[in-house]
Amino acid sequence: MLRTLQDLFDSLIVPPDTRAADALHRLRLATAVLLVEVMRADGDIAAVERETLLAALRREFLLGEDEARQLFELAERSAREATDYHGFTSILNERLSEAEKLRVIGAMWQVAYADGHLDAHENHVLWRIADLLHLSHGAYIAAKIRARDDAGVAADE
Repeated sequence: MLRTLQDLFDSLIVPPDTRAADALHRLRLATAVLLVEVMRADGDIAAVERETLLAALRREFLLGEDEARQLFELAERSAREATDYHGFTSILNERLSEAEKLRVIGAMWQVAYADGHLDAHENHVLWRIADLLHLSHGAYIAAKIRARDDAGVAADE
């Protein structure tokens, strides 16, 4: 009996390296879902937006092509099932510095501008997520301008 209880307690204890790996997975998935939300915002998913999103996942998380695609597919499923952004942004707020959150917003702007224009729905999604990430308006706008300029989109777009 004593051995059975010990086995039960041992099974309930999660090794620290497993917790760290799980936390990293949740962070990556939350980031990917937010990128997918921007891609889906205008209702027209362009191939260039998808490729920009995959490139951001590879670059930011140092993933191979297959790993990035798997994360992307999981993020698409998670985004379809999500009812709000809070669950995803709270993970980023817990784990990321302001500078890291700005990198996420920058990647989101890159996805939004990838097709050569900014849709009002994309703009709204980005504004809402930046607000949930507690980013200053100035930093949010600076990230927008950098992405717009990098995409070669006119300022009035």
